[in-house]
Amino acid sequence: MEVDLDAIRHNVREIAQLVSPATFCAVVKADGYGHGDVPVAEAAIEAGAEWLAVATVGEGVRLREAGLQAPVLLLSEAAPEDVETLVRHQLTPTVYSQEALDALVSGHTDSLTVQVKLDTGMHRVGADTATAADLVGQIAGHKRVDLGAVWTHFPSAEYEPDFTRGQVKQLNEFVAGTGSSPGLVHAANSAGALLYPEARFDLVRIGLAMYGCLPSPACGEVVSLRPAMRVVSRVVHIRRLPAGARPAYGRIRPLEKESTVATIPIGYADGITRRLSEIGGEVLVGGVRRSFAGVVTMDQVVVDMADDSVGVGDEVVLLGRQGDEEIDADEWAKRLDSVSWEVLCGFGPRLPRRYRG
Repeated sequence: MEVDLDAIRHNVREIAQLVSPATFCAVVKADGYGHGDVPVAEAAIEAGAEWLAVATVGEGVRLREAGLQAPVLLLSEAAPEDVETLVRHQLTPTVYSQEALDALVSGHTDSLTVQVKLDTGMHRVGADTATAADLVGQIAGHKRVDLGAVWTHFPSAEYEPDFTRGQVKQLNEFVAGTGSSPGLVHAANSAGALLYPEARFDLVRIGLAMYGCLPSPACGEVVSLRPAMRVVSRVVHIRRLPAGARPAYGRIRPLEKESTVATIPIGYADGITRRLSEIGGEVLVGGVRRSFAGVVTMDQVVVDMADDSVGVGDEVVLLGRQGDEEIDADEWAKRLDSVSWEVLCGFGPRLPRRYRG
């Protein structure tokens, strides 16, 4: 995996300029969407990001242990047993239940700044209006706890503008109803930030777009992004096989004619899902699209080169650009009936990362 940190910096700057004066929060959960959380976080901060966001306490601890000092927001409630760790590492907790607030304020004497998450339609985690109002009221009356923000999350900003604008309205009404300043107000993920200026509030939480992928084609009309990930391998073995030969496990597909096949040392253990070879997935060799000659196996895949020349050591691109051709995460997602988020996060830990920029 090649990760272009200059592309990360470019994307942060482009989006930050668009959403200004809103603060840029770089979402680096899931190991930076598979790109590496610490290198991405460092690059994002260099380019102007002021906040980082993660899903778990452990992810936040990794950033702190790497020396990153920027505010780190936990996007979900911490388990009670993790409260001491989050306090020690100065992570910013999110709450949306009484139990989580109680766990945060008991058992230690540190002052805390917390954020309250309001559920306006995602219905995954978050507090309903009454519960959120109660939490905000309790925090306002607590000596050791400050309210740092009220926020919400969009489930379908790239597809449902009316629903999304309704969520913005709900958040505005809730904040107005608190009767006091909640600190920061934020709502927008990548699609929300790019497509809805009214949803940018004080801060935007940018995940997918920071890595150079568009949540929807419409997003490409407002910002120019560069994909940061390229997955490459090398040819390690070459064979000339007769028509009818059936490479790889299961022998599922015969060669239509005599062909050269090239073996690539990467497989489903690395995130190259087996189903790609069953539904017309391709790779790039010599700037030309090549089809799989059999199923993807755990450690290797065989590619049909037809009558074209190929040598051991030639570069093979599974995701990214080679010459004038490109295979991007969206293409994989469409073939797999998935989403680009899952594609980026799916590459296994055995796959080495090499950083550029």
